[in-house]
Amino acid sequence: MISFSAFSICYLLAFLTEIPELQNVILYVFLIQWVLFIPAYLFKTEKFYDLAGSSTYIFAVSYILYDSSENLTNLILGIAIICWAVRLGSFLFFRIKKAGEDKRFKEIKVSPTRFFLAWSLQGMWVSMCSLCALTALSTDTGVVLNGYLYLGFGLFLFGFLIEIIADKQKSKFRSVVDNKDKFINTGLWSKSRHPNYLGEIILWLGISIMSISSLSGLQYLTLVSPLFTYLLLVYVSGVRLLEESGNNKWGHLESYKEYVKNTPVLFFK
Repeated sequence: MISFSAFSICYLLAFLTEIPELQNVILYVFLIQWVLFIPAYLFKTEKFYDLAGSSTYIFAVSYILYDSSENLTNLILGIAIICWAVRLGSFLFFRIKKAGEDKRFKEIKVSPTRFFLAWSLQGMWVSMCSLCALTALSTDTGVVLNGYLYLGFGLFLFGFLIEIIADKQKSKFRSVVDNKDKFINTGLWSKSRHPNYLGEIILWLGISIMSISSLSGLQYLTLVSPLFTYLLLVYVSGVRLLEESGNNKWGHLESYKEYVKNTPVLFFK
């Protein structure tokens, strides 16, 4: 039921844009997740889950760009999303490969209903986060070259850079054996408890700003994309789960209490 609701919400928003091409790509996004669920469940593996999600972003953008690749501004927006997807997908894939498993799926992957829901929610993640951009790319005018494009692209680059640096700093920190049971509070992590997610929120806000001038009528509803990204990362997964995990691991330490007290959850001090 929840899986159907996730699809229905995404498809309804695509339907309201009155762009058949967009409606098709949302359908394909979910179909890809549902097809990939089959081997994932049969082999009880989550190792290609994140890679599948990122690859679906690439497919969705490429599908829309196919008929508008001569539009330079469309290419700028499309390539920005593709670069982000390639970087994040490969980073998460190799991280899970090194760890051996993704602990989030330890119990989920043995349940067909719960695991299917996880793949359906990934379809919703791909659809909702990219919906505004896909709508802009699908319009007759395409992405408009104006101040919003420059502002949005600047924010995208800023957020993308924050995310990359934060991930590299944490990976380097974890590679040190002595840091195995410690929390990171250096580099960007001394300014924000979750700088990688901050970067993610900023870059998707930038993507939406790049897209906004191409929208009209009910298409403005797709501006839910950056809000969805924020709510997902802060209140559903990401920040909420890591905060709970951090409190369980280090909540008894005075150093961690001091870190939480003096370091904002997301935004830099």
